[in-house]
Amino acid sequence: MSATLTETPRTGRAPGPRLLRGLNWLVVRQHRAALLTVLAVMVLGSIWIAYQRGRMSQTLEAAGWPEKELAQPTFASTGLSLTVTALSALPVILAVFLGAPLIAGDQEHGTAQLVSTQSVSRRRWLAAKLVWCYAAVLVSGAVLSAFFTWWWKPYRSVFPSLWPDGPVFDNTGPVLPALCLFLTAAGITIGMLLRRVLASMLVTFVFAAIVEVVWGEMRVLLAPSRMLTYPLDGDMPARLNESHELDRWIGSADGHLYGWGLCAKTTEAASDACIKEHGIVNNVIEYLGYDQMPSMQWTGAGILLAATAALTAFTLWRVSRNPL
Repeated sequence: MSATLTETPRTGRAPGPRLLRGLNWLVVRQHRAALLTVLAVMVLGSIWIAYQRGRMSQTLEAAGWPEKELAQPTFASTGLSLTVTALSALPVILAVFLGAPLIAGDQEHGTAQLVSTQSVSRRRWLAAKLVWCYAAVLVSGAVLSAFFTWWWKPYRSVFPSLWPDGPVFDNTGPVLPALCLFLTAAGITIGMLLRRVLASMLVTFVFAAIVEVVWGEMRVLLAPSRMLTYPLDGDMPARLNESHELDRWIGSADGHLYGWGLCAKTTEAASDACIKEHGIVNNVIEYLGYDQMPSMQWTGAGILLAATAALTAFTLWRVSRNPL
């Protein structure tokens, strides 16, 4: 008996409907290894963070914390150090291994030229690649950031890093996914311009390292600083317990400020004489408060997302105007 086109295949099962069709199916199939790797990193990283959080909780509970103060004010472990290092490296890894080869790989191997022979426009082809790439980066960064925030917030007083430091500020809240998106977009743009995978990965790595340095200097500029004055011999106000000190001075009653070390003399008598001579009566602290952290993070994330949008727009414009 001859088979017809509508006959069920020999497996006895009719082919099920595909979740993805057309261009989306092609893009996901082409980059399935990278997408699955990012998904695996997200899942395994989340499990690891949950495990390390449980270990820290048990250790602190056994030590009687928080009712009983720890012998050491900070908690350090190999698991915590490894977690912070991996999260800090995640944006760079995504930029180098996912962003840089995304278009450069197709250009180097000649497969990008096939786009011009298909019914799909170059802009639509690139948009589909960017959507899937950005979605993987955004979801993985957001999930890992949420898990690390869940770990850090209740135990922040015993963490070795303070809230304005990179290991905390960049890996909690919206900053981590925004930083991942920006560096990935930068890697894609660099790859499109250089057209060679290895060169693109190298330049992207250097660019990401420079961004990390610049970003570290920008953190304290993301919110206006505050000033606090209290008596020279008074106790430090409680509001400064979780603050980040930017600078400090000593001041006279008329508001004139002097450097902190002005009256740091070799003897107490000399110091007292200096204080009396200049009329020093106050300590003056310039600081950032812990309550400013969310607004600083969202401001920083907004800057990174705006830069991501600009790079994406440039990439789409360039691909639509110039041959691949």
